[in-house]
Amino acid sequence: MEQETSGSRDGEKRSEARKQTTGEYYSVEFMLEDIGRVYQFKIWNLSSKGMCILVKDDSKVLGHLKVGEVVKMKYYHDEQPQPVEHLETKVKHITKQDSGRFKGHHMIGLSIHKGNED
Repeated sequence: MEQETSGSRDGEKRSEARKQTTGEYYSVEFMLEDIGRVYQFKIWNLSSKGMCILVKDDSKVLGHLKVGEVVKMKYYHDEQPQPVEHLETKVKHITKQDSGRFKGHHMIGLSIHKGNED
């Protein structure tokens, strides 16, 4: 079930509408093999263009993720008890936030890789 959410309803401050599906993911976890660390981030749905994670400017993650790279990620649902999903995920963009609410962070856009449908 999908519902359209806009910036004018329910006190949201988004400037554009986004689609919200029930059973969305709440967080994502992945390992950076080259440094042997596991990272977990809350998933943000800030626009209709897709989900992203917010990473602090000084995080080591930024030096290890590249746009276009496909990474194995573990997705946790916002509604429990649903099973964790292991999905290949493509890094769509890495955008520095110089002002506003997320100043001091990079927004990393994620897209579930089409290869998971096979």
